[in-house]
Amino acid sequence: MSFRYADSTLSLMRWDPVTTVRNALWIGGGQWSGKSTVAGIIADRHGLTHYHYDYHDARGHQDRRVAARLRRGESPGDPHPDRVWVTPSPQEMASTVLAGFPERFEWVLDDLRALGTPRPVIVDGWGIRPELVVRVAGSPRQMVVLVPTEEFRRHQLAVLPRAGTFNARVSDPVKAQRNRVARDGLIIQDVTENAKLSGVIIIEVDGSRGVEATAEMVADHFSPFLA
Repeated sequence: MSFRYADSTLSLMRWDPVTTVRNALWIGGGQWSGKSTVAGIIADRHGLTHYHYDYHDARGHQDRRVAARLRRGESPGDPHPDRVWVTPSPQEMASTVLAGFPERFEWVLDDLRALGTPRPVIVDGWGIRPELVVRVAGSPRQMVVLVPTEEFRRHQLAVLPRAGTFNARVSDPVKAQRNRVARDGLIIQDVTENAKLSGVIIIEVDGSRGVEATAEMVADHFSPFLA
């Protein structure tokens, strides 16, 4: 028995790790700004493959995180939650997170290079940094940064259970949550500054537009790459 495939099908399904990364669309920005929801809407409407950074970073990359610690001569286990959330200042916490983003971004690139999909890929997550994306993307226009206003951040903290509560086992949950909120504010400031320096568009999220309208705005910006 023999099988024949149309040449067009073979060309569509050819694995091309370089092009997959170069042609990807990226959504970065602050916590609780609607990045994943917007990316999901665009993926559904335009038939894209959606890569959810936060999920892979928290689960799929743990083995790489352990290996990286061992290479640096560190303990392979996660540090005690107090050392992450209670003891350091928000400034120290932000510096630690920002210093780790480049290494974590390389893991994302590895994942994207392994994808064999004929569809464009849209990537979202707070670790999707403009200064890193512009090094691999074909154009700065392939990225959008969603930045929540301080008022909208307070709103999200009040209405989103995962934003307004702290679930890690720490000695002082109130201080841990306060530190996390302050840390996230510093990271928002940093991503905003880097987006401006990198020529990446910033869309302010203040709650006046619904998520559908925000998705339409982002899709319009991405329109040259969605045809």
